[in-house]
Amino acid sequence: MGAQLAVEDFAVAHPEIKVELLAADLQLKPDVALAVAGDWYDNKGVDLITDVPLSSAAFAINDMAKAKDKLAIYTGAASSALTGARCGPNHLHWAYDTWGIPHAVVAATLKDGGDTWYFITADYTYGHTLADDASKLVRAGGGKVLGEAAHPFPGTTDFSAFLLQAQASGAKVIGLANGGSDAVNCIKQAAEFGLIKSGRRVVGVGLLLNDILAIGLQSAQGVRLAEPYYWDLNDGTRNFGRRFAARMPNRPMPDSAQAGQYSAVTHYLKTVAAVGVPRAKASGRDMIDQMRAIPVEDPIFGKSIIRTDGRGIHPIYLLEAKSPSESKETWDLMKLISTVPIDEAFRPMIEGGCPMLKS
Repeated sequence: MGAQLAVEDFAVAHPEIKVELLAADLQLKPDVALAVAGDWYDNKGVDLITDVPLSSAAFAINDMAKAKDKLAIYTGAASSALTGARCGPNHLHWAYDTWGIPHAVVAATLKDGGDTWYFITADYTYGHTLADDASKLVRAGGGKVLGEAAHPFPGTTDFSAFLLQAQASGAKVIGLANGGSDAVNCIKQAAEFGLIKSGRRVVGVGLLLNDILAIGLQSAQGVRLAEPYYWDLNDGTRNFGRRFAARMPNRPMPDSAQAGQYSAVTHYLKTVAAVGVPRAKASGRDMIDQMRAIPVEDPIFGKSIIRTDGRGIHPIYLLEAKSPSESKETWDLMKLISTVPIDEAFRPMIEGGCPMLKS
């Protein structure tokens, strides 16, 4: 829906430019994603592929986009390698990644005395990248990682054994390097075991807003997460959030990936209008250069910068789940704890190992 709203807004301002939006289910399988991307680039006239909520699928699409000189902007895939070792001239990484989100959470937790960690990790690319990036940040900040338990993905529903291992480690902080239903079940079960009430901090380095709703504030209160977008930050985020929710069944507020879709597609289309359709269709690599040259600003992230390594940077916000008594409506779930400024929110380019920076 974020991309759809961006297209609709663009159509109002530029009715002379026809924009077609396609959608497909990659089924969380890289080979399916690659087949769809090939068909779209070769047969459907697609110039931009976006979203792609699976890092391994994004890695596969990278090579294809580069070979065909097309464009990809990832708002769903999270691996920081997309602007590190797997950076490239034909893709951008928007919204969040596995360095920026853990950085915000880890730095604040260390500052609050949470200097020993145990990670519960989803056993696939996203989970391991998240845990690896977070662990490096813990150690760099003077903390210790006392252990890690990797759980099968998908399909794990009982996390009791992993939580008991975390408890036995004596770690002050249980870091959840997973997301979705895995993180939801972890936090619910941690609350049932009394781990949160006992003083252990549970932090979700991969949690999203809808996960907090699924958990419920009774269990989630005090849990911290980081997001580059939260619907109730300011007038701009609130207006977009309510507009998005009004178009969706059950009226959910958007998370950062969905809001990022609006931001990325809006800036892409703004650039199309500036350079003209023929030039926009001619080269994905050139379009990235043009997107960098045009100021990036929207109600989602405010002012952003597109770096040479393909990372779109902007502030990230540390949020804490409210208590049930603090919440005034269904999606009134989080309160702002602190803001990581744009120049600190994402991994410095020199630390990412992006090959393009060496050329």
